[in-house]
Amino acid sequence: MNEAIEQMLSKYSPKSSVDYENALKEILQEIILLGLERNHFFEKAAFYGGTALRILHRLDRFSEDIDFTLLKPDLNFKFDKYFPGLARELKAYGFDFTLERVEKSQDRPVESAFLKTNTRILFLNITGTKSFADKIQKNQSIKIKFEVDVDPATSFDTEIKTVLLPSAFSVKSLTLPSLFAGKMHAVLLRKWKNRIKGRDFYDFQWYMARRTPLKKKYLEEKMRGSGVLNEPLTKDLLINFFEKRIDTIDWGKAKMDVRQFIKDENQIKIWSSEFFKELIQKIELV
Repeated sequence: MNEAIEQMLSKYSPKSSVDYENALKEILQEIILLGLERNHFFEKAAFYGGTALRILHRLDRFSEDIDFTLLKPDLNFKFDKYFPGLARELKAYGFDFTLERVEKSQDRPVESAFLKTNTRILFLNITGTKSFADKIQKNQSIKIKFEVDVDPATSFDTEIKTVLLPSAFSVKSLTLPSLFAGKMHAVLLRKWKNRIKGRDFYDFQWYMARRTPLKKKYLEEKMRGSGVLNEPLTKDLLINFFEKRIDTIDWGKAKMDVRQFIKDENQIKIWSSEFFKELIQKIELV
């Protein structure tokens, strides 16, 4: 395996194949971001979602997917022009990938969809050396889901953040209040099938613990786009939406979902409807 990758892995001190796979997946995410930056992707798009929170703001859980939003709607957006740059960057660190496209439609629901169809979904199946394969669970490849919202709500704010590994580079990302608004949209409206995403509630708790304000205009625009809001969004209305959602959650399943991505289970022991209803009362909108 590439020496730089070995050095990056050492900081994670993985103790199991799951730990190793999570650490390697995060390193691959950073290489992908580097490849996109070097090919000017962030002139058109911004990084958001749980992986942005993990890589840019030290969220203390691993995150599986890489999510982007275009800076302005473009239904003709094609990702193909960025593939050669991604391939070069991954190859430089000893990895190859194959591409799997997924077409979103209302007839083929995807867990990450919020009543929305205009998203480009790709899966990068990444393979490396035998030493890489021997240490992961499936002993084959790592699959990274990659989404780009091509018809986004655009009331978000952005900022430039620096990533130091595997080489220093900058990415355009949503600011924390806008990231929080995007996460709240997921908390309220993510369409689960059989798997409740406890990760959404873990991230919500993370924002609230840091007293991060929420970008109201961005959440309001996203909720209108999802067809669930036809009046101005107020704090009281948001709390009402949130409490109704909370009453539907099986907290045992929510905890089960997030356990594989966190180190300290004490963070989720207290989870209950009463706990989250108390937290939401302290939310700040900007």
